[in-house]
Amino acid sequence: MNDYLLEISGLDKHFGGLPALSQVSFRAARGQVTALIGPNGAGKTTLINCLSGVIRPDAGEILFDGVNLAGLATHRLARLGISRTFQNLRLFPRLSVLDNVLCGLTTQAGDSLVEALLRLPGLRHRERRLKLQALEALDTFGLADKADLPAGALPYGDKKRVEMARAFVSQPVLTLLDEPVAGLNPEETAQIAGLIRQMRLSGKTMVLVEHDMELVMGVSDRVVVLDGGCRIAAGSPEEVRVNPLVLEAYLGRMSLTA
Repeated sequence: MNDYLLEISGLDKHFGGLPALSQVSFRAARGQVTALIGPNGAGKTTLINCLSGVIRPDAGEILFDGVNLAGLATHRLARLGISRTFQNLRLFPRLSVLDNVLCGLTTQAGDSLVEALLRLPGLRHRERRLKLQALEALDTFGLADKADLPAGALPYGDKKRVEMARAFVSQPVLTLLDEPVAGLNPEETAQIAGLIRQMRLSGKTMVLVEHDMELVMGVSDRVVVLDGGCRIAAGSPEEVRVNPLVLEAYLGRMSLTA
């Protein structure tokens, strides 16, 4: 088995003739957290959108367990075991917290109209299994006591955890985390950091996009740095922290190199 679950090679994406990504290449190892960092406009969101099937790259390969994903639709990626969170929350505010997390299990729900209309035993058993799976995810993310509340009534930090629970409930092979602590206070950020470490210890593979350098350096195994749509550095957190190109492009500007 290849040690690298995700291998990106020569990825290009242009918008209106302007390069958003230019020959970006990197690899993400199984069971590790690979962080993508860089200043605003570096291409991080474009890259995550290419990985999750939201947009199609103009050129390059996205190999997931040896299969080229470039251009595949989001529902096909979900069936392959890829999930994601969003920088801007995408919850259903009127649905309960439990129902929001159950939405992360749609690929396992089955699609037989006859089974649904007749309420056959197989469907009932599957619904019970999926509900138990969702409740377990809520417990893992500290939300079990909020299962029946409407998601829209929760504080922002809890909403972030609901989205993470939804992303992990299906036991994905790869999870893309898009700025999971954006807008959170230090206590909430520390809580999310602990959950990411917990997921890593359980063997999950994650690609993390984040501006919070303390979080990135604390949870990541490897860091990839983008600037102007190009990869300018990659390495361990310790290596990236002292890389002159990174200091010039990003970390130094934020005064987070100490």
